[in-house]
Amino acid sequence: MMLSSLNRATHPIFTASSSSSEFSPCIRRNSSTVPNFSPLSITHKPLHISSLHRRLTPSENKKSPTSTVCNAYEAGQPRPLDINIELPVVDGEQAAQKIKIGIYFATWWALNVVFNIYNKKVLNAFPYPWLTSTLSLACGSLMMLVSWATRVADAPRVDSEFLKSLLPVAIAHTIGHVAATVSMSKVAVSFTHIIKSGEPAFSVLVSGLVLGETFPLPVYLSLLPIIGGCALAAITELNFNVIGFMGAMVSNLAFVFRNIFSKKGMKGKSISGMNYYACLSIMSLLILTPFAIAMEGPQMWAAGWQNAVAQIGPNFVWWVVAQSIFYHLYNQVSYMSLDQISPLTFSVGNTMKRISVIVSSIIIFHTPIQPVNALGAAIAIFGTFLYSQAKL
Repeated sequence: MMLSSLNRATHPIFTASSSSSEFSPCIRRNSSTVPNFSPLSITHKPLHISSLHRRLTPSENKKSPTSTVCNAYEAGQPRPLDINIELPVVDGEQAAQKIKIGIYFATWWALNVVFNIYNKKVLNAFPYPWLTSTLSLACGSLMMLVSWATRVADAPRVDSEFLKSLLPVAIAHTIGHVAATVSMSKVAVSFTHIIKSGEPAFSVLVSGLVLGETFPLPVYLSLLPIIGGCALAAITELNFNVIGFMGAMVSNLAFVFRNIFSKKGMKGKSISGMNYYACLSIMSLLILTPFAIAMEGPQMWAAGWQNAVAQIGPNFVWWVVAQSIFYHLYNQVSYMSLDQISPLTFSVGNTMKRISVIVSSIIIFHTPIQPVNALGAAIAIFGTFLYSQAKL
């Protein structure tokens, strides 16, 4: 603020020494008794007010301030502003980090698309989702055990406390993985991922009921297009199947609990994302194997395998190997990405991943889709993006 001139008043408002550019505090009182001030020094230079605030005297009630303090200085000798502004500097290291994250994202999406394609091919010829899920975990576990044994990757140091915290994560991961595979064995890949885009709604619900968390209003509002879009896509799905729909819904719920347990289990643990997922795969494999045997069994597997090989030929074996390898790789890269980025960025990347999977599966499998069904999918995915932004 600048004052260009001052008029002499009956009671002086500003006091200053003519030999100093700094003005002393001036006090304007509401009291009838006005103390004697030194005469006001008139300057032809503009005055800059540096501060203006109200002050209490020790004897006065704090609720009734009766004085105003004003500090000013001459324009000829301005004060430096005490402002610390940091400008972002993009150096070589930051640029390399951005490139690294970009590579992680591109690899993550590409691996996920390839996995979903081969996984659907296997399930079309071999409709045994429990064994298919088990083979995916077994392949990844074997890959990591070999990597640790050959020292290609550093083996993690685990203890009983770590394994104890990992157990609920592994249970939730196993349920979510099997439920998603069951869903894709019954419906189109695109439909499963449209329903799975409603995971944020489950996240808010579980966080509120279990953890007692509350969220800003924009977060709740972003759930409306998610729920509405998923519902619209479901009721207009040409090949709607109750088991496929429920499998995707259960998968959403299970993965929300997995994320919650992961946050609790990872506190204070120094383990890389790659090794964390490797340990998770091994424990999930141990949990899933007896249930897979009970649900389907070796006799059904043998008969189904022979039938698939007779229909597809040797390529069927490659499909099984490919879907198992790519399942582990895409999950491993996603956990490695989470090491490098914030959960919000990860959530946005996960949304974009679903778009790539839905579009690619529709093109490759020639999935029939109605305009209203596509509209529902677009609304749900857009709602997921708004949810990610609202949690910023």
